[in-house]
Amino acid sequence: MFDLQRLRTRISAMVLTEGWRRRAALWSGAVAVALVAIVFAKASDAAFHVFQRVIAHSPWWALLLTPGIFALLAWLTAGALRPTRGSGIPQVIASLEEPDPEFRRVNLSPAVSAGKLLLTSLSLLGGASVGREGPTVHVGASLMYLFGRWFGFKDPRELSHFLLAGGAAGIAAAFNTPLAGIVFAIEELSGRFEHRFSGTLLTAVIVGGVVSLGLLGNYTYFGHVSALLPLGQAWGAIVLCGVVAGLLGGLFARIVLLTMSGRPRWLGRLKRDHPVALAAACGLVVVVLALIFGDGAFGTGYEQARSLVQGQAIVGHEFGLMKLLANLASYVAGIPGGLFSPALAVGAGLGHNLAVLMPAVDPKAFVLLGMCAYLTGVTQAPLTSAVISLELTDSGDLLLPILATVLIARGVSGMVCRVPIYRGLAEQLLASSAVDGGQKVTAATRPAD
Repeated sequence: MFDLQRLRTRISAMVLTEGWRRRAALWSGAVAVALVAIVFAKASDAAFHVFQRVIAHSPWWALLLTPGIFALLAWLTAGALRPTRGSGIPQVIASLEEPDPEFRRVNLSPAVSAGKLLLTSLSLLGGASVGREGPTVHVGASLMYLFGRWFGFKDPRELSHFLLAGGAAGIAAAFNTPLAGIVFAIEELSGRFEHRFSGTLLTAVIVGGVVSLGLLGNYTYFGHVSALLPLGQAWGAIVLCGVVAGLLGGLFARIVLLTMSGRPRWLGRLKRDHPVALAAACGLVVVVLALIFGDGAFGTGYEQARSLVQGQAIVGHEFGLMKLLANLASYVAGIPGGLFSPALAVGAGLGHNLAVLMPAVDPKAFVLLGMCAYLTGVTQAPLTSAVISLELTDSGDLLLPILATVLIARGVSGMVCRVPIYRGLAEQLLASSAVDGGQKVTAATRPAD
């Protein structure tokens, strides 16, 4: 006779077992993401310090080192390691949109993750104006996806949850900003919030954050910032930063999307036919900017941005626009590396410039508003930009001004760049990976970087 109660008991046991498997996969994956993020941070910092020591002997060494490494990276990433190019966040977004296991294998394999870490560090060894946070998101999602498969999860929707959690843990570990990791996953990676998964997502971020906290201590990325922006005339700084920095961020995103889609045509032909030569030329542009305007053109821009945030500027008013151009040249080259840190540096420089127009306002407040406005302009993710800026500087007193600034910056950026940069790059990647009628992807439609 059919025993309904026994069947219910067995189903309940299976559900309970699956629930604990999911937790075990997420917790162990979050620990792995945090550990890898720490190792990656140390390796990339060490690589850039080697570059700094080389050019300290003579800045002319950069003329050989930077274009040479840019060219080497373009050559290395021409084949199977092509998914390591660029930030890595578009690959994660595309993998969330495309459940095909083969597509995810190509973009999230262990070889791609290892290559992403090594080649981004090599980018910084060459002085490229790139960050490590986007690559950390890519590697975090890849690792969590791998742990999900190891623990027996095969359903594409279930594995998408692991991708989402891995990306969130990655951004949290990279910046030591747990709340920003959660907001980033909701706003930037998924574009939606799945209520049932909120608890496990939060747990993964917390586990990753605790590991990072235990090994590195409780630190604020840019240090504590004490700045006030009283009501009245000083709120003009909000409009000024939101409009100017948001507009420039949107222009940067639009140019990147155009160049990655092969426009203008002469640049598209050059990327297709002579990618190594183009990368070397982009490296030369970064070196020329550094020789003319200073070493701030190289690297993430962390030291320069921190000095501006702390009110102890070690750069002049040329830094913001110069860093924007260096970041653009590095991204057009198609080498591995992210946008977050350089974008924060550019925004800090723009805020430093705009502070001259309102000398009665605390310049540190201008710098902070410039940072969040430009990052919003580039990513069109206002909540992520606001939370990251707040957590990086421990500046809760500026909560309302920051929220108002990112709101303005988002609107202005959307006027010049209709599609958010990561979403646009992900769509290019998905379009180029589509196979119609068994046709292979042509050179003109290779995956976006």
